[in-house]
Amino acid sequence: MSRESVRAFFEANAPDIEPVVLTDSTATVVEAAQALGVQEGQIAKTLALKVGDERILVVMAGTGRLDNRKTKDAFGNRPRLLPADEVLGLTSHPVGGVCPFGLPQPVRVFCDTSLRAFDEVWPAAGDRNSSVCLTPDRLAKLVGAEWVDVSQQ
Repeated sequence: MSRESVRAFFEANAPDIEPVVLTDSTATVVEAAQALGVQEGQIAKTLALKVGDERILVVMAGTGRLDNRKTKDAFGNRPRLLPADEVLGLTSHPVGGVCPFGLPQPVRVFCDTSLRAFDEVWPAAGDRNSSVCLTPDRLAKLVGAEWVDVSQQ
């Protein structure tokens, strides 16, 4: 299922990266930071948004919050968070495990510049208790993400 699609993604695209599976939940930024022993900002949270008629993913620092003005300027419309059932349908990952890896269909992915404050970030890896560690630039490259500045300062 979801974790398997992420594992297959890394086996095919970055075999040196192995998802870390924990017994503790990493479903929230706070839980993930505690379980992994890192700063909350290092948790790379993935937001599934609807902007106009398009559904996109935005990956940003765990402490980041979307800035409505910047997001509207960047995407041409006001963003709306997708409901959990639509997130699952779009990504095959449950809320708390949403990530831009192993997606069942092409989705535009954006990485927010807030990630660049850290040498390493920890996005989820398809479920509520798995993550991967990588640099922000490698994350963006692996998923073909475009860099944007849509977080509040």
